[in-house]
Amino acid sequence: MIVITAPTGNIGSRLLDILLDETPTRGEELRVIVRDPAKLPDAVRTRCDVVTGSHGDAEVVDRAFAGADAVFWLVPPPAPRTPSLDAAYSGFTRAAAEAFTAHAVGHVVGVSALGGGTPVAGRAGHVTASLAMDDLIASTGVAYRALANPTFMDNLLRQVASIRDDGVFTDIVAADRKAPLAATRDIATAAAGLLLDRSWTGTGEVPVLGPEDLSANDMARIMSDVLGRPVRYERQSLDDFRTALSGHGVGDAVVQGYVDMMRSKDDGLDDGVQRTLETASPTTFREWCEEVLKPVVQA
Repeated sequence: MIVITAPTGNIGSRLLDILLDETPTRGEELRVIVRDPAKLPDAVRTRCDVVTGSHGDAEVVDRAFAGADAVFWLVPPPAPRTPSLDAAYSGFTRAAAEAFTAHAVGHVVGVSALGGGTPVAGRAGHVTASLAMDDLIASTGVAYRALANPTFMDNLLRQVASIRDDGVFTDIVAADRKAPLAATRDIATAAAGLLLDRSWTGTGEVPVLGPEDLSANDMARIMSDVLGRPVRYERQSLDDFRTALSGHGVGDAVVQGYVDMMRSKDDGLDDGVQRTLETASPTTFREWCEEVLKPVVQA
């Protein structure tokens, strides 16, 4: 039995599609935890055991993890007014960690972040909190693999209107700073491989780095080519970034976490892992733009 949290999100929904294709021939059963089962496609509801509720709730995870061999763990985005990032990550995970032990879950695959071991890891906001969550899960004794991810290509979908209408996307990093990028579909593929082949033991991380490092200027050039229109990058100051988040009703703890994370990324947070055949993921930014971004921009 494989249990999937956050099955309607970008990563979880792709992971679920992969597992639904693969598990019939492997004899694996699937269970999902979801707040609103109506958001699941009909085909999913008929082929998976559905546990309704939040996977931060002790009673929900106690029911969901009964009989589970493996769990895919993804913490949802913090509530805007959460009191601390520790509450949003480790606090949310604590009931699940206890249930891993209570139900003798063998393997857990979690969505986490790059940055462990870098000089800025301890002051990287959301990343620091995510790495502490990894430590909490690992302390239970479960076999654990943290998918260590850089910035998602799919984050650009939040700026579709600006890209389409003004030919502009923004970030706070230097325009020429090269860094890894990963497509969420590749993260889902990495998770599926670990969940289906549970021969691994112990704890560790699995970096998902994409095939190349790109700067914001590189991304602008590629988007311009694919979309057939000029797209440029505008660097946003941290103060403007902070003001924009606060203006959308985001509380101080979450705002500071984002500011610290983005500052750390500009200071090299994602530079600590070498790209190899094992850490590279296949989807190029150009492929992602052609297959994901362009259809949304043109819709």
